[in-house]
This record gives sequence, structure tokens and C-alpha cells, in this order.
Amino acid sequence: MPERASARRSSRSFAAFDWLSVLVAVLQPDGSVQYANAALEQMLGVSRRTLVGSDFSQYFTDPSLIQSAVAGTHSHDFAAVRFEAVLRRLHQDGIPVHVNLGVGELREHLVVELWPLEQQVRQDREERLLEQSQAHKELIRNLAHEIKNPLGGIRGAAQLLELELQSPELAEYTDVIVHEADRLQTLVDRLLAPHRHPHEVGDVNIHEVCERVRSLVLVEHPLGLKVLRDYDTSIPEFRGDRAQLIQAVLNIVQNAAQALAPRMAQGDACITLRTRVARQVTFGRQRYKLALELHVIDNGPGVPDAILDRIFYPLVSGREGGSGLGLTLAQTFVQQHHGLVECESVPGRTDFRILLPLP
Repeated sequence: MPERASARRSSRSFAAFDWLSVLVAVLQPDGSVQYANAALEQMLGVSRRTLVGSDFSQYFTDPSLIQSAVAGTHSHDFAAVRFEAVLRRLHQDGIPVHVNLGVGELREHLVVELWPLEQQVRQDREERLLEQSQAHKELIRNLAHEIKNPLGGIRGAAQLLELELQSPELAEYTDVIVHEADRLQTLVDRLLAPHRHPHEVGDVNIHEVCERVRSLVLVEHPLGLKVLRDYDTSIPEFRGDRAQLIQAVLNIVQNAAQALAPRMAQGDACITLRTRVARQVTFGRQRYKLALELHVIDNGPGVPDAILDRIFYPLVSGREGGSGLGLTLAQTFVQQHHGLVECESVPGRTDFRILLPLP
């Protein structure tokens, strides 16, 4: 009994590791597991109760690597060690995971940290996307203000000039100037839209958002398009700006619908709205116990490879005549909710995934 109570106290002292996205195991000197954090549980598909007391090396394709690292660190042959290894997932269809692994001492225990290489690449991509998004927002906002100021003067001067012209043919040129100035004004207003309106926070039901978007898109495209629902109705309400989220989802769905124009003509265009709950996920540099996943999946031609990495950049569009602002604004509105929009695309299947933290 005293040993069990001591183990419980020891486990509580490592509970902070559950907040980390990195996989962490705390080992006894003999290599058995004293504590495993939630991220490691999820990756292995094995409960903490099963992990505790087991030989940690059995979860690797080459157990001798971790055995040597543990023995060397414990005997002080080296203070810490890092190397690559392959982690076995006993209950995840046996698919191995390549990881960077580090072993170090923590009082009488050894701490093993594992960084899945795929996860590391994904986190690097997310951080790069966030940094680029912030830089682009500042650039666009500054440029928009610089463009907006002279536009009014150009438009006013063209209208005054039109009053002085006697020839109707020459007046056509001033009409062009006024029309193009108005078009630029509309573009600038769209660029500045996310920064003009205050964040109106209230309770949001994501399925009400989806249903609103679905009805709008089907009114716009009544023939040849199906919008399927695949909802997890257990998802709770959360705090957010309902109008912004409707606009974000609508922009993504409309983008999908426009890409599906050829398939609409054939009558087999399809968009699926899918909601799921994700547990213990990391995005936007934060770890969340629960998050909402909203997928917008279409069976269109896919995003061109040339722009796939830049699809959320301002003024980047794969469609002739597109403004290149719809997805940029969607990403901005979702980021204002501490979320992220990702895209995976191959011909025949494009999946935009919106991630939002849940309470």
C-alpha cells in the first residue's frame, strides 16, 4: 500500500506533462514506465494504466536502441541523448511512427521525449502559415489604407471633368475611371472588412452555421449540386462570432461550388459538411483537450499544385476572374477564434478542415 500511494503521488507530480503536445514517458531506472502523458497514450493507442509498469522498449521496432540510451543515461555515460527511432502502435493497425527521441534525467527518473516527424513537419507548417498570415494582414491593411486615400480624389476629379466635357465619346473615358475607382473601393473595403467590425461573441451551434451556409449555397446552385450532412450532434455550443463563422464557412463552400461547375453540368457535384470532435490536438501553437473539426469536402478537380501552398494568401486564386480574397478572409475569421483552416487536395477530393477549440 505505501508503494502504491507513493506511485500515485509520483504520477501526480508529472501531471503537467499532459498539457504538452510532445510525447512524454517517465521511466524508472530499469526502463519500465512510471508515467505516460496523454499525447503518448493517444499515439500508441494504449491506456496509461496499461503503459505504467511495462517495459518501454517493447514499443519500438528496435528495443536495443532505447535500452542502450536508458542504460547510458542512468549510468551517467552521457547527460542526455537524442536519436531517431521507430515507434510501434500496437492498437493502431500496426502503422509505425518515425520519431526523434531524447532521453534525459529528472531526479531519480528518466524522461523520454518523442517528436513524431510527421507532426513536427505539420507544426512547422502551421507556424509558418500563422507567421505569414500575420505579415500579410499587416501588409494588406497598410496597402489598403494607402490605396483608399487617393481613390476618392480620383473619382471626384473624374466626375468634375465629365461636367466640363462636351463630347459624349470623351465622357465614356470618365465613366471608365469612375467605374474602376468604385471597383477598387469595393476591393479595399473587402480587405479591410475583418478589421472594421468588432468581435460580437455569443453562443454558437456549429450545425446551425452549417445549415445556414447549406441553404444559401443550394439557393445559389439549385441544379446539379448535392450538399450532404455528416454531423456529430454531440458537439457542444461554444463562444464565438456567429456571423463571422457563417461567412468563413460560406466562403469555403462557395469556393468549392465554383470549382464544381463542370460536375454540376453533369449532375454529380457533391459537397459534404462533416463535423467531428478531436481530442488532445495541437494547432496554432496551442494544445487543446477538445477541438471541433469541420470538414468541407468536394469531389471537384482539386486545387492546382502550383497554388496549393499559397491558397490562403491574399489575391491568389485558381479561378479565372476570382478575387483571391474568399479563403483569405475565411482564414482570418477562423484565426480570430484561435482556430486554423487547412487544405488537403487531390483530383476528385478536396478537404478544407476548420479547427476550432472547444470548451
